[in-house]
Parts: sequence; structure tokens; C-alpha cells
Amino acid sequence: MAKKSKKFQDAAKKVDSTKAYSVEEAVALAKEVDFAKFDATVEVAYRLGIDTRKNDQQIRGAVVLPNGTGKTQRVLVFAKGEKAKEAEAAGADYVGDADMVQKIQGGWFEFDVVVATPDMMGEVGRLGRVLGPKGLMPNPKTGTVTMDVTKAIDEIKAGKVTYRADKAGNIHVPIGKVSFDDAKLMENFRTIHDVILKAKPATAKGQYVKNVSVTTTFGPGVKVDASSL
Repeated sequence: MAKKSKKFQDAAKKVDSTKAYSVEEAVALAKEVDFAKFDATVEVAYRLGIDTRKNDQQIRGAVVLPNGTGKTQRVLVFAKGEKAKEAEAAGADYVGDADMVQKIQGGWFEFDVVVATPDMMGEVGRLGRVLGPKGLMPNPKTGTVTMDVTKAIDEIKAGKVTYRADKAGNIHVPIGKVSFDDAKLMENFRTIHDVILKAKPATAKGQYVKNVSVTTTFGPGVKVDASSL
């Protein structure tokens, strides 16, 4: 385990690790103890009581945050013909088909989100090995495999975030930047919280939300009392 920096240790002293703070306190404290020299991302982390080995307990989806993420996403769209023109008109940063597949195979990754029309998934599937590990593979569950490319691009540009439980049942989602007002961060937090609660699998046993915390890029995690959300 790498030794924590003095700045991190000093910040961590201000956080009571045994306490679950109200959402108001947690957001304010996470911002207060942030020591990055840039406008850091604020993220929420969930530990869920689910068994992701079971198909019906895998949680994955997307939601548009009311106040965006503070980050402008570069969107790459795989489409042909009219759909390619539609994507360009909707503000996609890059549009292409086989040419883009080759470009990515050559090591190009100047994009943050990938959208594809269903007819392009045969081509895009060849990129599974490179896009999959980076979490960039288009997926119908997150609205990134669609014929409605305009809607997909609009939502991504408006602040759409994707969430997915890892093997241990953890979910990490950005909710904005340290420069955001506390009220905007809390509204984004509550939006993602509602979505995660609604995603509870019917077959999940025991406590569903085991732990919720809010953190910044380098800062310590602050536990949140889920009932305050």
C-alpha cells in the first residue's frame, strides 16, 4: 500500500471515519478537505448488497444529471449515411464508420463516449478488446446503441453519466466539480441515489445500500447517512 501524502493525512484528520454525515455536511466537508490544485471531480461511491454473479442482480444504466458534470464530453458516433449527417448536425465531435474502427485500432482515443447505430455494431464489435476494458463499448442499456443519435448526443452533452456495479457490488459516479454550489451537487447526488434505489433487484437479499460516501479526486471519502438523501 502506497504511503499517503501529508496533505491527504491532514485532510483525513478532519473527517470522522466512524460517522455517517448528512448529505449537506458530507458534500460541504468533501469540498473543504479537497486539496487538489485544479477543479477536482466530486464522486459518489456505493457499496451494494447484491450478488453480481447472478444475471438478475447486475446493475447498469445511465442518467442525465440536472446540473451536468462540469465536464464537456467528446462524443464519437459510429453511423453511416443519413444517420452520420444527423450525428454531425447534433454536435457529435467525431463521426465515422470503418475508418474510425481502423483509427482506434491504430491507438487513437481522443473521445470520452461512443455512440453507435445498431447496424454498426458488427464493425464496432471488432473493437471490443480495446473499448471494453476502458468502459467505452456502446450498450443499449446506457442508451449508446440507438437509432436516435440526436437524443443520445443531446443527453451526453447535457451531463449524462453511466453507472455500473463492479464484481464486488461497488458503483462510482461523478456528480460534478468542487466549484459547483453545494445545492447543485446535492441535487445531482439525489438524482443518482433515486436511480440506484429504483434499480434494486427483486432477488437481492438483506441490506441493499450498505455504504455511501462522497469524495473528490484526491481527497478522503466522507460517509453519507443514506436516510438524509
